[in-house]
Amino acid sequence: MMPWEAFDLMRQKWMRLHRIPCDDCFTCADKESLAVGSELLVFGRELSGFAIWMYSLVTHNWSKCPLMNLPRYLFGSSSLGEIAIVAGGSDKNGNFLQSVELYNSEVGTWQTLPDMNFPRKLCSGFFMDGKFYVIGGMSSHTDCLTCGEEYNIETRSWRRIENMYPGRDAGTFHHAMRSPPLVAIVNNQLYFVDQATNEVKKYDKVNNSWSVVKRLPLRADSSYGWGLAFKACRNSLLVIGAGGHGGHDDGVIVLHSWNPDEGNRDGQEWNVLAVKARAGAFVYNCAVMDC
Repeated sequence: MMPWEAFDLMRQKWMRLHRIPCDDCFTCADKESLAVGSELLVFGRELSGFAIWMYSLVTHNWSKCPLMNLPRYLFGSSSLGEIAIVAGGSDKNGNFLQSVELYNSEVGTWQTLPDMNFPRKLCSGFFMDGKFYVIGGMSSHTDCLTCGEEYNIETRSWRRIENMYPGRDAGTFHHAMRSPPLVAIVNNQLYFVDQATNEVKKYDKVNNSWSVVKRLPLRADSSYGWGLAFKACRNSLLVIGAGGHGGHDDGVIVLHSWNPDEGNRDGQEWNVLAVKARAGAFVYNCAVMDC
């Protein structure tokens, strides 16, 4: 219900964006977000059906973005420069999708890509080493996926990676309740939040394994991973959520950062970048732009 809040890292300043000129259905319904190029895309539903609203960093205004060839929700997505890839999710009838689309922000068009090996809902996507990956999610109402998939843009092909997503975490929470995997990429290294143990883990590309590198400054297990943002900006990991260590009361949003290159000792505290009062106590959507 609340308008978007933006924090400028360079100027250390909060900014409130104009409200989206959408209908009440879009305002109240669940939404998803994706930053690509100089645009912030917000996906949701209006009374007439699926809709995508776009905020421009250039004009500072909202406008309608063209719809995907197959509109969806609860998909995995990520951006690389001026392009973004959206994978899986559910269609308007609740069917689990394995289709994939690429958005080009320079021309504002959607292009259908080859399908993934599996349908996936509640999955997460990211770019690493120039390739697009999808991990986690469910292939049906009862089947949780632990394999990952890698998409090669040049060859337009998918490669399955067995046991890429930690199986222990995948079975900890009820599948339908937990959030999509909380993942972030720093210096082409993959990090992930274990929602059960409140730990940050790093992915070993060679051995296809995970190791603990840091405790979270906030709890991820209390709401099955929902309400917390885990992102990357430049060389740092960002954790954004309500309250946390340092005496901050619940009901305020706190931005924490940590540079993995500075070491993974428990004594190396998270840095509090900013605190925003009266911004709600739950992060519904979050996107990092121009990093």
